[in-house]
Parts: sequence; structure tokens; C-alpha cells
Amino acid sequence: MRRRIVPALLLPLPLLLSACVSSHSADKSGAAGNTDGKGDVTLNVGDQKGNDEAVLRAAGELKNLPYKIKWSTFTSGPPILEAVSAKAVDIGGVGNTPPVFAAAAKSHIKVVGAKHGTTDGEAILVRKDSPLKRTADLKGRTVAVAQGSSANYQLVASLRKAGLSIKDVKVSYLQPADALAAFSRGKVDAWAIWDPYTAQAQRQTHARILTTGKGVTNGLNFQVANPSSLDDKKKTKVIKDYLERLRRAQKWVFKHPEAWARVWGKETGLPYEVALDAVKRTNGTRVYTAVDKPAIASEQQIADTFAQLKLTPRRFDFADYVDTRFNDGLPPSSTAPRTFGKGS
Repeated sequence: MRRRIVPALLLPLPLLLSACVSSHSADKSGAAGNTDGKGDVTLNVGDQKGNDEAVLRAAGELKNLPYKIKWSTFTSGPPILEAVSAKAVDIGGVGNTPPVFAAAAKSHIKVVGAKHGTTDGEAILVRKDSPLKRTADLKGRTVAVAQGSSANYQLVASLRKAGLSIKDVKVSYLQPADALAAFSRGKVDAWAIWDPYTAQAQRQTHARILTTGKGVTNGLNFQVANPSSLDDKKKTKVIKDYLERLRRAQKWVFKHPEAWARVWGKETGLPYEVALDAVKRTNGTRVYTAVDKPAIASEQQIADTFAQLKLTPRRFDFADYVDTRFNDGLPPSSTAPRTFGKGS
């Protein structure tokens, strides 16, 4: 068992791509990467390994670009948004929680795109031999979670749904690698986490899902741009094209889950089987949607929750940090994610 757990503890930090983690302990400087395309306009994109550049390249969407994309690679969402706010990059993709923390810090950002996926991989895990059978059984128990992450919000919301509050459990704030070590050694009773870590824990420690984010979290990811980039007509046109390429690439992922799992696994160091589990449950289910009123209201709920928990410095209106000009022709944010084996 120990031998099987060790590789999990060595998961690369870029796998925080799904984490939506708010911690600022990660490196804030993006590593310069590839430049694609040609033309007079350059779009500076903040990315994470195995994320937008990888999927666009795998889907063939970086061929014949009529503009340049200059990639910078970051370790997680928060430093991408710091770079966006500082005008170091024009746009970047993040989860549903980093924009909340960035907006609370009065960063110069605008959410311009969204994609909606299943929340089945956002889970509270227990060991296979755990006596815990339902969320209410967590009362008085120790739960590991990354502070300020999407899982942090899911834990709060799941407890609330079960008639409990965060004060009814003992919270152990741990980043994924440390949380997995504590979980596998029985140091905590449960672990609130997301895919691909959920898939990895199931594969390598036979963890059992106590509850998922279904019905309590929004399953959204965002593209976030700098307001000054959106004031530039040429750059706005390029951003529109870039978002359209991302939508097409996401459709490619759904049609080619095995091919994408191989690419994603190679990029991030995930075993193929773990990558494929996460692709079919979470990563490949996503659909690009409008950043509409329901999406904004859902993010407002997250923002208000973190403000109440004193994890952010102020309450604010999330709508002030959204630009809806790219919503045209997109389905509503409530659109059901794709489900493998049940059509598209």
C-alpha cells in the first residue's frame, strides 16, 4: 500500500489547475512558454500545465492562428489572476474560487467566459472501512480540506445541507499532497477534494465517496481578462476568437476522451487510468456557457460564504467583475454538462 501511495504524494503542483485554490504560497511569476501564430496582435495568456494550451494543441486549434499567442505558465489560478490584474497577461483560465478572492482584493479583472461541468468529482471522501455513511455523520470528526478552495466551499455547503455548520467538524487545512498523506494514514476522518485527486484516491487508496458537490457547488470554471485588454478593439476581437477556439477544443475532448487523457496524463504526470477516470467524470464533461445572471448569483453565494467565514476581507458584488459581451450565441450556465455514455 505504501508503495502505491508514494507516487500520489509526488503529484505535480500544476494539478492545482482544478483546485481553485486561493493560497498565495505558489510562485507568482509565470514561466515564459511557447509562442504560436503570426500577425500584428499578440495575446498574452496565463495558463497552467495540462490546461488551455495543451487542449488547444491536442485539438489542432493552434494551427493557422491569424494572431500570436504568447503563453506563460503558472502553478495555479491565483497567480494567474495577479498577472491579469497587473497587465502581465491579457487573459487566463481559472476555477470558480480564484476570481472571488481576486475580486475581494479589488484586483483589476473581468470574467469573460465560463464552462460548466459535473460536480461528481468534487467529493468528500472517507476510507473504505470508515463507519461514516452520510454527511451528518461528520459531526465531531476531522476533515481535511485546502483552505479557500472550491472544496472548502463544498464542505461548508454540504454540511449546511445536512443541518450542520463548519463549527460542527474539526477542520484540518491541508494542501492536497499533505491531505492525502493524512487521509491514507488515518490522521483525518474525511477529505474534501476534487478531481483528479478524487480519482487518484479511489484508484490508489480505495477511498469511498461520502457525498459529492452535486446540488451544492456550481461546477463552473472561468476565463478572466484584464479590463484594459477589453478596451482594446483589436485585442477584444482576438479574445473572442480565442474563446471560440477553446469551445471547439472542449468539444474535441468529449469526442476523444482517451486521446485527451493520454495528453493530460503526460502533461501533468497523472497515471493514464486516473486521468481517464477524471476526464470521463469531470474534465471532459464541461460545456462552454454564458456568464449569465444565474452564474453570477452562484458566484455571489460563494463570495458571501467566504466573507462570512472571514476568509476574504470584504463583501462585494460579483457582477461588478463580469463582462458579458462574449455571451452571444452561448447556452445558459444552467446547461447540463455532457455525460459520457449518454449522448452529448
